[in-house]
Amino acid sequence: MKTPPGRDAAAELKLEDAPMTDIIDALAAGRVTATQLTKAYLARIEACDCNGPKLNSVRAPNPDALAIAGKLDGTKPSAKRPLAGVPILLKDNIATGDKQPSTAGSLALEGARARSDATIVKLLRNAGAVILGKANLTEFANILAIEMPSGYSSLGGQVKNPFVPALLDEHGIPVVDPGGSSSGSAVAVAAGLCAAAIGTETSGSLLHPASRNGVVTVKPTVGLVSRAGIMPIAHSQDTAGPMARTVRDAAMLLNVLAASDSRDPMTERQRRPADYTADLARDAMKGTRIGVPSDPGDPLNDCYYGKLPPDGTKLMAEVIKVLGDLGAVIVRANMPTRGWIAGPGTGMAVLNRNPLSRNKGNPTGSPIVFLYELKYGLNLYLRDWATNTDIKTMADIITFNAANADKALRFGQDLFLASDLTRGDLSEREYKSARAMDRLSARTHGMDAYMNQHKLDAVLFPGATGAAIAAKAGYPSVMVPAGFVSGADGKDTPDYPLGVTFAGKAWSEHKLLRLAYAYEQASQMRKPPPGLPAL
Repeated sequence: MKTPPGRDAAAELKLEDAPMTDIIDALAAGRVTATQLTKAYLARIEACDCNGPKLNSVRAPNPDALAIAGKLDGTKPSAKRPLAGVPILLKDNIATGDKQPSTAGSLALEGARARSDATIVKLLRNAGAVILGKANLTEFANILAIEMPSGYSSLGGQVKNPFVPALLDEHGIPVVDPGGSSSGSAVAVAAGLCAAAIGTETSGSLLHPASRNGVVTVKPTVGLVSRAGIMPIAHSQDTAGPMARTVRDAAMLLNVLAASDSRDPMTERQRRPADYTADLARDAMKGTRIGVPSDPGDPLNDCYYGKLPPDGTKLMAEVIKVLGDLGAVIVRANMPTRGWIAGPGTGMAVLNRNPLSRNKGNPTGSPIVFLYELKYGLNLYLRDWATNTDIKTMADIITFNAANADKALRFGQDLFLASDLTRGDLSEREYKSARAMDRLSARTHGMDAYMNQHKLDAVLFPGATGAAIAAKAGYPSVMVPAGFVSGADGKDTPDYPLGVTFAGKAWSEHKLLRLAYAYEQASQMRKPPPGLPAL
């Protein structure tokens, strides 16, 4: 006898490890409802995030999640609504025009809401997704303070890596950090607290947490996904992207997210296929040319692979062997312009006042483009999107933080202070020069020159080591789990994930997804975190 949908239906899916595609199949077949899924994920959040290992990856569940799910119980996923009933978390720098606060993890914006949904939220809702809640993050996407720990925000606290949740230093900071500023999104996906999540990246904030938590992400070409309604760092590099448990899941989400938007002129130039899941094949690697920016004959310039610890070196050798066995041509050659990144005229010194930093009192280099675009973009967001708050400018945030320093400034706000000294209109010569140099070094003399010279289909980087060069170029990257390493900051640790990045030229997401899929299917390296309670 067929068992009718009930409480056990969600448990039978093994949500702690189920790919989104399996969840969609179960919804389409009527084996589970949106309400059952939403209740199950909320129960896992309670068990793993609020209790148990206290991962702290979800800043706030959506109070309307169950109501949204209830309205979708009679709707099955379809071509028109491919995500109908699928619970998805959003990083808490993405605006939602509902009861959920949009805070970027800042005490200064506690209770702040948005006038309307960000464009990508509208797309997700139109596709039938249940917005499950907001994920924790590094405060203001890690542009508030020098050396702020990954995953820490004054409003949400510290996100923990689910593979090493109990190992903390004397300040309560994880010894194995949960990755970049989209850490809450990545941890929630790894721990099975949602079907998938959306994060954002300026430079590494999708790739690093995906690598550290063993999940898949796509850092799109700037302009493929609308940035309207996303609290910015630097509009020239900012983008949102999916975080999921499989390459196919990430491709399905990218189908929904990649759309032109009149509120984001950069999307008018986008190029995309009709379906990112098309042609995902096990033999996609055959005959491709994969660049490995590592030349043992030039060890001083072997900056991406040469400084890997022994287990990382061994793991990458295994990855490269798998690619070769799949039929890829491996091209080993250093990327000659790596020394230009953060080079001439692109950085400025900011005095480090972080009270917990080992380098307190010393100047620290910070990207000019980030600091100049930050004030400009954040002030526009606060003017055009923020509501239910007295905070109107970056200066207001700085003033609030100073007045509430005991809670708001555990790690300082040196980067905000430096940014606020700019004019805020991007008219300065030093800004324009820095942006031009970033494009020249990362794009023209960097990725373009390297890929053209060696006729490459993609460049392979260990973990998120290639994040900066691809981000400054505005080019895409796809991260896929590759295995496990151990040790951090000179301390022994349990094993935790390391991913590999396939990076390429603008609008090459489909090609990169195909390569990542072929590797994923051949290697099968993703595993859920051990020791988390099952439903």
